[in-house]
Amino acid sequence: MTTVAGAATRLAVLGAGTVGSALLRRLSARSDVEVNGVLVRDANRARDLGSSSLNLVTDPARAVEGADVVVELLGGTGLALELMLESLAAGRKVITGNKAALAEHWDEFLPYLRQGQLYFEAAVMAGTPAVAPIASVLRGSEPLRLDAVLNGTCSFMIGRLADGLSFDEALAEAQELGYAEADPSLDVGGFDAAHKLAILGRLAFDPELSWTTVKAGVRGITGLTPESVAEAVRAGGSVTLLCSIEPVDGAWVPRVRPVQLPAGHELGGLGADRNGFVFNGRHSGKVFVSGPGAGGDSTASAVLGDLEQALAGRAGPAPLARAATVPSGEPAEVVEL
Repeated sequence: MTTVAGAATRLAVLGAGTVGSALLRRLSARSDVEVNGVLVRDANRARDLGSSSLNLVTDPARAVEGADVVVELLGGTGLALELMLESLAAGRKVITGNKAALAEHWDEFLPYLRQGQLYFEAAVMAGTPAVAPIASVLRGSEPLRLDAVLNGTCSFMIGRLADGLSFDEALAEAQELGYAEADPSLDVGGFDAAHKLAILGRLAFDPELSWTTVKAGVRGITGLTPESVAEAVRAGGSVTLLCSIEPVDGAWVPRVRPVQLPAGHELGGLGADRNGFVFNGRHSGKVFVSGPGAGGDSTASAVLGDLEQALAGRAGPAPLARAATVPSGEPAEVVEL
């Protein structure tokens, strides 16, 4: 990224949905950045973006033209992936919250990760730090395992199952409240959580961890019933969709599945609005991080944090150079449902 000394950094913002709108409102008061273009589907739709002078465009080429930094908030593995890779190849820095593109196309991003051009704190746990600690300080401790809760939709629905609602009733309520999409398969099938787990797993455990391997270990919450959740709660535990990277037979194995956590577990009872992870390292011991895992303002905060890193000339998270040594094994603390 090259800019004239003292000149504002030129941004392209791809997407003005919940997160993009929150980001643009916060950028409107800044003089050190200039939003050159905002890519939207409908330029005539009314939006609260903090400024009426933004250049809203529907042409991707016009949105990124002249930009120093591209902020991708479209999501998915279609146009968003194409625009990110084109921007990176052109030498631009890219900030994204796109966990699906990173999880499923990591190898295509690797050259740019090595050059420090890509920033993606918002892809995991929104504004709660996950990528930064996993990709930096926690690399100094030999990892033993990782357990995480990474999907609020599933947490909300499990809570409603515990209240006695059927799966369909819990899903309908989650959709009505905006926790679940019209097509909820990525959430309830466990794949949204798996996308995030793939990113964390590659940053701390095994850089060669493939999406095929991660996907093979996914089981969502569609098999849960009010009765199965109530039984687990009566036994003194709590139920959650747990994401893990654990040592099995000399390899790091990723898993996403509904489990009964024992009473007192750090990840028990986080609630629908919070994500969290427990990193267990030989030298660090257990490190527990939790906070809001979604939402426009929270996710925009992570994007802004990455923007500050880019503006300061700091590189994005570096890929893991080699797989961590696999320990002989750590006993699981959960019961699968």
